[in-house]
Amino acid sequence: MARNFFIGGNWKMNGSVSTVKTLVDMLNGFSIPAGTEVVVAPPALYVDRVRQQLKKEYGVAAQNSYVKASGAYTGEISPEMLKDIDVDWVILGHSERREYFKESDEFVGQKTAYALNAGVSVIACIGEKLEERESNKTTEVVTRQLKAIADEIKDWSNVVVAYEPVWAIGTGKVATPEQAEEVHATLRKWLADNVSKDVADKTRIIYGGSVKGSNAAELAKKENIDGFLVGGASLQNDFLTICAARI
Repeated sequence: MARNFFIGGNWKMNGSVSTVKTLVDMLNGFSIPAGTEVVVAPPALYVDRVRQQLKKEYGVAAQNSYVKASGAYTGEISPEMLKDIDVDWVILGHSERREYFKESDEFVGQKTAYALNAGVSVIACIGEKLEERESNKTTEVVTRQLKAIADEIKDWSNVVVAYEPVWAIGTGKVATPEQAEEVHATLRKWLADNVSKDVADKTRIIYGGSVKGSNAAELAKKENIDGFLVGGASLQNDFLTICAARI
């Protein structure tokens, strides 16, 4: 079935007032192609600024959120706070959160469920490390991570699954279109077998890992690749080429 193409731009811990203005101006001057959804994720400090200045055709995401509405959780932000400033998306489970901040599969599942229940849509990230791929554990790892999310949620209509092989993030290495498609097809089959065929057919599964304008169009041709989660290239004009990869 036809699924709207989805492009996420993860700015990570990059930016300043001046660079945010440059990026917002760049995006505001671009016409999003029909059948494509674009969501950008600035650092938390700039999320409100971007939401106020960016055209409403774009979605805005936070890069993380917590499992409580408020309270003594210094440094955290809640999905309820995101809704309060008209931010409707959050990235959860990114490999950098898992690696540097020791977020477990189970915690990512809990955060996903909490955000969805608060009315915030989720870009849920999964992916294997290089040693896991080299030891043929890719399927085991990504389905384990996906199961931890499936164990916590019932409604998948506001979830985008982002497959990001850790060995390809920021390294310049990119999974070949065939490698990416193989994992995406595996994830879709897992959803069909363990959740429902309807969820498998409708859930967008996007690819992340050194995506650039030069490789996006080829990746976008694959049946089970429904878009991209873009890191470094989302800070450059090249992001617009990626957004147009389906044309």
